[in-house]
This record gives sequence, C-alpha cells and structure tokens, in this order.
Amino acid sequence: MGLGNQSVKKCHALLPTAGTGSRLGGDLPKQFQELAGRPMLAYAIEAYMQSPLIESIWIGVSPGFIDNPILKSLAKGSKPIHFLPTGGSTRQETVRNTLAAQLTSGISPDDWILVHDAARPGITPDLIKKLITSVQGSDVGGLLAVRLADTLKRADLDLAIAGNMPHVEKTISREHLWQAQTPQMFGLKELHDALQDAIRLEADVTDEASAMELTGVKPLLIEGATRNFKVTHSADLDLMQLLLNSENR
Repeated sequence: MGLGNQSVKKCHALLPTAGTGSRLGGDLPKQFQELAGRPMLAYAIEAYMQSPLIESIWIGVSPGFIDNPILKSLAKGSKPIHFLPTGGSTRQETVRNTLAAQLTSGISPDDWILVHDAARPGITPDLIKKLITSVQGSDVGGLLAVRLADTLKRADLDLAIAGNMPHVEKTISREHLWQAQTPQMFGLKELHDALQDAIRLEADVTDEASAMELTGVKPLLIEGATRNFKVTHSADLDLMQLLLNSENR
C-alpha cells in the first residue's frame, strides 16, 4: 500500500461505552459518572472534538442506555457525533458492532479508526495528533503505550491458595515491556475482520492491538503519557479528579 493512498485516509474516533464499570461501583456506569463536574465520557469526547485530524466520533452504547438524557447533553460539538445502540456483552463485541455500523454508513473501509476507552479522560488533542502522525505513514496501525517503570513480580498462585497471601515466584524483566493505552489506531475493515475472527474463535483478546496481532500484524508502539491512565478503581477516580480540577482552576 503506497503512501499516496495513506495520505487521503480520514480518521474517525470510536468510543465503546457499554461496560458497567462494576469495579468502580456507583449507580451509573463509570463512563457516565460525574468527574470534576462533568460526565467522565465528556472529557474524551471534547479531546476528539478539538482534534483537527478527527472527522467524526462514534460511540457504542448499551441499547438500554441509548435514550438516557446524559447522552443528549454530550451530543454537541463542531463535528459529527453518533451514539449507536451497538453495545454488546463484551468490549470486543461493542467495538465490532460499531465498526460494522461504520462500514454500512458510507465511511471508506480503508479509513483509520481510533478506538479509545471512555474511562481514559486524560487523553489530549496533542496525544491524539502524535498517534495519528506517527501511524499515518504505515500500513500496520499502532497504539499509545508507556514503558513500564515499576519492578514486576510474578506471584506463586499455589502458595497464595494455601496461605491466602501471595508469594513472589520470580522477578520479571521490564526491559521490553510496555503498558498499552488507547487510542489504538487501525484500518476500519482490517480491524472489523480481525475482531470478527477473534470473537468467532473465542480468542483471548483484551484490546484492538491483540486482535490485530492474531492476524500477524505488529502494531507500532507510540509513547503515550502517564496522565492517560484508565479509571478502574475509586483511587483512580480520586487521582483523575485531582488532575482535572487542577487544570480547570
């Protein structure tokens, strides 16, 4: 695939938001809970709205949530934003279903799709631009990621079962290890087909890159940022609240 074709590809954001966020708790799924005065999802939407290289935003929502007033409050901006009842029982199904909707919408199957976790409100237009400009000239796609900084320990599960407290089995070298973030950027048709196959085969894929890897693709690793962490537990929510409040002063 030549660079001439690459240059005309458009970029679209896809945010799967059908998860329940059970580990965080609360009456609402975590992506819709209030964070520094706004629904958590609003921060990711705003970052993509402010990104000149993003043409449109697509959000896969649980069918039972599609009429919630929260979505109407988020459906404003300077570029097209589509809320679709494409949520599935897993993240992979939600992304696959939303990609399928994009394929039937008139978007070119060769366009780039940036899949982003709604629970990563620390994403910025600069990080989005960095990923796009780094990946556009390739034909393999890529993702934001950060090098692991902490020492990794592997636990001995047998000892943990016997005594409740886990024990160290060994220390793992972090020399070649990166922690994946989002967005993860791949061609629309290629990513749809990769996820379709992974779901059919019941493969253990936890992100879009791992689905692409099963097809033989080796995605590019683009240095992300610590601020782009995923809000999973209450401590993450507290930390992100501090970060966003400090920026809003």
